[in-house]
Amino acid sequence: MVYDAAAAPSMHNAQPWRFRYFQGSRTFHLRADFDRVMPHSDPDARALHLGCGAALLNLRTAVVHEGWYPAIRLLPDPADPALVATVRLTDGTGGESDLAALYPAIHRRHSSRFPFEETEIPESVRTALSDAADREGATLSFPGPWHQQEVLELVQEAERRNITDAGSDDDLAQWTRIDAPSVNTAADGIPDYAFGPRKRGGKAPMRDFAGTRPVVGRDSADFEQSPQLALLSTTDDHPADWLRAGQAMERVLLLATLEGLSGSFATQALEWADLRWPLRDPVTGRGHTQMVLRLGYGPGGPTTPRRPVPEVLDIEP
Repeated sequence: MVYDAAAAPSMHNAQPWRFRYFQGSRTFHLRADFDRVMPHSDPDARALHLGCGAALLNLRTAVVHEGWYPAIRLLPDPADPALVATVRLTDGTGGESDLAALYPAIHRRHSSRFPFEETEIPESVRTALSDAADREGATLSFPGPWHQQEVLELVQEAERRNITDAGSDDDLAQWTRIDAPSVNTAADGIPDYAFGPRKRGGKAPMRDFAGTRPVVGRDSADFEQSPQLALLSTTDDHPADWLRAGQAMERVLLLATLEGLSGSFATQALEWADLRWPLRDPVTGRGHTQMVLRLGYGPGGPTTPRRPVPEVLDIEP
């Protein structure tokens, strides 16, 4: 089950989680690994909690797949903020049975930083994805033309800042792998083969993980002129909301995978407080944007490394 949970996405594939399983009570503890937070790009550990939330959704899905019912508590101990959730395996029944259908997508879902087709996502699929987010206490919206243009401009501004920002560059340097030894041996981070091509044209909000560093053999490509973006938001903006948003994000991505969609993240504007706020719904002015997703029909992304289960799991009596 932890093998499945650890397949979740996280910022720069830092995998900021640890698990502890108590055999006597059949309970998992999911703990945040704050040593893996991005000190500049994620100073409040918001993205770290999103990653832990995504791992939690995968764990819940795996538990249901194995025939158990997961009894969950978020942030159960105020004195221990690293303990983000407990999951007790019970033989009861509840409203989690529909998660079993998502299980086949856990190891098929990979971030794709390649160009997508211009084919529009059907309204029925958009509705299903929004409903999936709603099941986890979050809102998924597909911005209209005016709002989408605003989002793209905010991402572009964040990209301009990141180019000359030493802190952003330090975070990338720590969690991207370009030299051959680290590409072949590192169990975390983003290897150069997963960067995707350098953007030559198009409007898709792609982060260039290579920055100014050369990557031998890397191609360039034109991306979508009309990218299909989705904004994931919550009413409040506290650690529990970030965990719910992470679960919603992963539930959306797993369903999208089953629907034949690929996806990637556009987190640049979320990393700057003054740019994150204008991402919210321009009509109501409410909500806190937690993630910007780019979805579409196109090639799936490659498998990225994962830490071995013994490295992230402790088992107690």
